[in-house]
Amino acid sequence: MPIWLCVMNKQILLSWLGMTDLKAGGQISVRTGEVIGEGPVLGALNKLPFVELHLLHDQEKPMVDAYTAWLTSQTQIKVIPVKCSLCSPIDFGDIHQAVDGYLHELTTTEPDLDISIHLSPGTPSMTAVSILLGKTKYNTRFVQSSKDKGGAFVSIPFDISAEYIPKLIKKADKKLTQLANSEVPLSAAFDDIITQNPDMKRLIVKAEKIAVRDVPALIMGDSGTGKELFAKAIHNSSLRTGKPFITVNCGAIPKDLIDSELFGHVKGAFTGANTDKKGYFEEADGGTLFLDEFGELPADAQVRLLRVLQSGEISKVGDSKTKQVDVRIIAATNRNLANEIAQGNFREDLFYRVAIGILTLPPLRDRAGDIALLSEYLIKKINQEASSQPNYINKRISIKAKNIILNHSWQGNIRELQGALLRASIWAEGDEISEADLQDAMLERPQTQTAGELLEIGDGIDIKEVLDDMKTKYITQALKETAGNKKKAAKLLNIKNYQTLTNWIDKLET
Repeated sequence: MPIWLCVMNKQILLSWLGMTDLKAGGQISVRTGEVIGEGPVLGALNKLPFVELHLLHDQEKPMVDAYTAWLTSQTQIKVIPVKCSLCSPIDFGDIHQAVDGYLHELTTTEPDLDISIHLSPGTPSMTAVSILLGKTKYNTRFVQSSKDKGGAFVSIPFDISAEYIPKLIKKADKKLTQLANSEVPLSAAFDDIITQNPDMKRLIVKAEKIAVRDVPALIMGDSGTGKELFAKAIHNSSLRTGKPFITVNCGAIPKDLIDSELFGHVKGAFTGANTDKKGYFEEADGGTLFLDEFGELPADAQVRLLRVLQSGEISKVGDSKTKQVDVRIIAATNRNLANEIAQGNFREDLFYRVAIGILTLPPLRDRAGDIALLSEYLIKKINQEASSQPNYINKRISIKAKNIILNHSWQGNIRELQGALLRASIWAEGDEISEADLQDAMLERPQTQTAGELLEIGDGIDIKEVLDDMKTKYITQALKETAGNKKKAAKLLNIKNYQTLTNWIDKLET
């Protein structure tokens, strides 16, 4: 057999210095009649084949030196005292920092060490932290001591990595998925709207006034601008707070099921109606019904919805009886309903019935000062939601990545920014989201027309608007490629100097 196969890795024992060990070593007086024996540490060293003891402690140096001298008089094993600063012997944070830091140092310096952790000395908090780190991050063995049998290796009869960490990861990933889906918490309030933009602040004031009046509201704005956040904040600031808040995506309901979904049905009303079913109006009775994608409702559903809003009565599919409901409507749409009305796609009377309190949310690109603020808020939120992931490192956004964020148009608004930062936090290896990480995380938007393809002139086009749109797109792309460096961007666009580029940008933004 080759000689190297017989060589074992150096076996060391890592242990806290506990009160029982100090008593056994004569460093603490013992009351009459109490039998201490050798103590847990010496009991383990006398029974098990360790060559070194690494003794973690938070005691005064003279006491530790005296105990170490006594211990070395009882055994030939090398003792290495390790001073740890704890605010309390039961403080999980300090204990974790001490044990994790020392084990990291040991395994980095000597990767092939055979490390065992003594679970008997110290406080229950020290034992718990030792088990968690030993079973997950460092793959150590464990030792326990008893007065009768001394020290012995013990197995922990569960696998934290296999049984518990996957559940923690799943829970953290669920939170991140909710964040990626822009799911708004039911407890959302106006304080949750992150802004320093004057126009947004004026909108919040208007929304607060709408909230206290029990009237319908219509929130308009591009996708991803925060319409649901405003809707929930209005509900939570209204007299209906604490009552149901029911969200309905009008564009996701199949046309032939709209009546059943909104108003409910009775058993036998149609094939598959095996039981009575409440509709969204009945579920929201006393509270708020949030009709998202309001502009997607088909014409016949608009008629029936108008009738309910006028009378406050619903009739289930298959039932001749009516029922009175008390529901506040908050509708939201990313469509221009004035254009939809002009084209005959939306009922004007329904629009005026709902559009009492009107809010029009601006796109993110028009919220001066908010992009940087939201970026920092979102990355902090991402770090919080991912904190239970094993070995997750909190991320921060580098200066170059921030420049890209500030110079991007964010056509998908807050939702697009949130998704890009979430992806970048996954790609980033260390604690910083780099320029490359962010560029990899940003999605290319599909082109509405192929390069070189002319727009249909039809009844005419606004050539200045078309040219300005092209300028905006190319300037945005150039700034993205150069991480916001106007001098380099001007060179890419064959513009004489960056001042000319700045003038173009100023004109396009007015």
